Amino acid sequence: FVSPLLPCSSMDMTSLGKEKFHKSQHFDYSNGVPMMVGAKKPGIGGELLLGQKTVPQNSLFPKGEGSDAPSWVAFDRQVLCFDAYFQEAVTQSREETNRIRKCKIYFYLEDDTIQVVEPELKNSGIPQGTLIRRHRIPLPAPSDDQFYNLHHFNINQDVVFYSRTFRITDCDTFTRHFLRKIGVRINPPAAAPEDPYTKLRQELEDSMKPLRPYERQDTLKQFLEHDRDVLRFYCYWDDTQSMFGDPRELILHYFLADDTIEIREVVYPNSGRDAAPKFLNRSKLPKQAPSPKRQPGEITERTILNVFGPMGLGGRYILDNLKTGAVQEEFYKDCDLTIGGVINVWGRKVMICDCDNFTKEYYRSKYGIEDFTPVQYKAPPPAKAAKQMPPYTGFGSEEDSLCSCQGLLPKPPQKDFRKLMEKDRHGLESNILRFVGKMLTDNTIDKDRTFIISFYLSDDTITMFEPTQRNSGVIGGKFLERSRVKKPGQELFKSEMSEYYKAQDLYVGAKIIISNQPFQLVDADDYAFNYMEQHAEEFPRANIGTILSKLRSISEDKQKEIKRFLAQSDPGNTGLIPYESFRSLLADTGCQLSEHEIMMLGRTYSLREQPELNVGFMLAVAQDHLRKKHFESFSAMLRAFTHEDRDRTGHLSTKEARIICKAFLLLLYNSVFENESGNMDYNAFLSGINWRENPSLPLLPDEALKFDVDWNGEAVRPAVITVNYSLLLDDVFGSVGNSNFS
Repeated sequence: FVSPLLPCSSMDMTSLGKEKFHKSQHFDYSNGVPMMVGAKKPGIGGELLLGQKTVPQNSLFPKGEGSDAPSWVAFDRQVLCFDAYFQEAVTQSREETNRIRKCKIYFYLEDDTIQVVEPELKNSGIPQGTLIRRHRIPLPAPSDDQFYNLHHFNINQDVVFYSRTFRITDCDTFTRHFLRKIGVRINPPAAAPEDPYTKLRQELEDSMKPLRPYERQDTLKQFLEHDRDVLRFYCYWDDTQSMFGDPRELILHYFLADDTIEIREVVYPNSGRDAAPKFLNRSKLPKQAPSPKRQPGEITERTILNVFGPMGLGGRYILDNLKTGAVQEEFYKDCDLTIGGVINVWGRKVMICDCDNFTKEYYRSKYGIEDFTPVQYKAPPPAKAAKQMPPYTGFGSEEDSLCSCQGLLPKPPQKDFRKLMEKDRHGLESNILRFVGKMLTDNTIDKDRTFIISFYLSDDTITMFEPTQRNSGVIGGKFLERSRVKKPGQELFKSEMSEYYKAQDLYVGAKIIISNQPFQLVDADDYAFNYMEQHAEEFPRANIGTILSKLRSISEDKQKEIKRFLAQSDPGNTGLIPYESFRSLLADTGCQLSEHEIMMLGRTYSLREQPELNVGFMLAVAQDHLRKKHFESFSAMLRAFTHEDRDRTGHLSTKEARIICKAFLLLLYNSVFENESGNMDYNAFLSGINWRENPSLPLLPDEALKFDVDWNGEAVRPAVITVNYSLLLDDVFGSVGNSNFS
């Protein structure tokens, strides 16, 4: 039983799930005429009609892995290249009936466009170049409603472009790999037939011979290889035999590009000679010069063997390849120029004495010459007389007076700016060496006076300050303005520069004279000792190696005396001795050690106890300093610390805390509020230095001096108390001396 084709009564299973039931429009008006325009349109719902096939509009490529990009993105700038030819009939020529024209077919993958280009041939006489511009080419009839795509191209196949048949013979490597990847089986390549007319023209060109011998002088290669390459020689010409003659210095330039020579004369200032531009113009230099004069036409580039017929138009001649009648003339080459050799420059004997580095390298690489010893052709210049400077006049400084004598326009004396920048005060590095000085005088009052002598390493200047002493009868204060101090025993008005005191002249025990008053340095601050120890190569009296070498050079009797004294001073054999006993031992035994060297030994082999840090005293000093400076920006500092504390832990790293303190013009050298992780409790720090809310006990004047940067020469506590002499004996006399002592 078959149900009728009525609505809701059909059992067509293919319609299940179908949503599109529209009917394609096949008829329309074209130019006002009703006609069928949709012969290839599908049926109801987009389904193909019976016997209908879909024709792709563009090339279809197999899908691979990756993103599904459009063709104009995936195949951008990718072109397939095919070699092809086509045959063209020639009707108006007796030499040929057809012509084979080779061309290139380019297929652009991004939009299936095609371009045909014919390579241009020399003297072809036909228009060549782009035969078919780039566009989509339709298939030949009856499929002219479709276009060529990728699958229409293969080797050994014909393609028809606008009624012209092209035979594809080969393709490039990229095209071959691309077609194989998409599954196209490529045919074997074929050879294009040879064009008969092109073959005929090539045979004619090969059979043609010149009517006369062709002499080729190839100088282009030499020019391209050696352009701008010039050999330079320093020469000497002795012209003393002629009247008013004298020796001449010349510079010879040999141009490798064309084997020409140019000579220039070295004219010194105030020599009495005019500075001529050139001694010899650039040209080839003959060896036999001056040569006899030649008749016009005797020296030519070509030699004629015989002449037939009249001269000029219509005449014939034969060239002499052997050049039997040519005038042979030799010119200087690069192989003729050697150091010590003599060349003939138009009758002048010029000796080659030296050459530059490029010339030496050229002869070393080409001829294997290694000996380039120059020829001494002139006496060494006389020693330049020393410039005598007038003596110092007494006006201004010596440097200023010297600069006024060195030029017409006086200039200020130049300072050592590099030393000033390196040794100037920066941060906690003052670069100032301070010593304690005493007057060397018989006056009982002046003997007790103490002076602070400060030496500035940045400009070698010295200042002296006398601390005030109670009931001394002497008013303290500045004793010497900052200036350089001359060494004694020098003449005032002299031409040479005076010598001034330097940092190496100042050490403990040294005697200096300032303002005609002798002083002796008896002590120094800890910074001066540390600086000298760190720069021991500049300060020999602070070099522990030099001091130990002096101790090793003493006699055996002195060594026994030292060991005997140490045994008496240390009955318990502890290896320790008080510093005063150690100092008196080295001073009395005649070891020729200065006081500074003895102190350096004591500092090196001493037992030092690290003092306990008094936090309350340090905060009291800080509050006293901030109170004097009227510093009250504690709330602003708290806001800055809180802003940097992102996690609100109340702690910051020491580096960040120093940056904030530096922004408020405070120097944070070492913080006592750090925890084990290296972070600082900024709340406790601000509370400790806040002299407004948390004032500390007032400081006494004597206590403030202990922490003052302006040192007054009084030691707060002895720097060295006990010396470990056993280590000193090991370093000086070795383990043998120590065993003998024990």
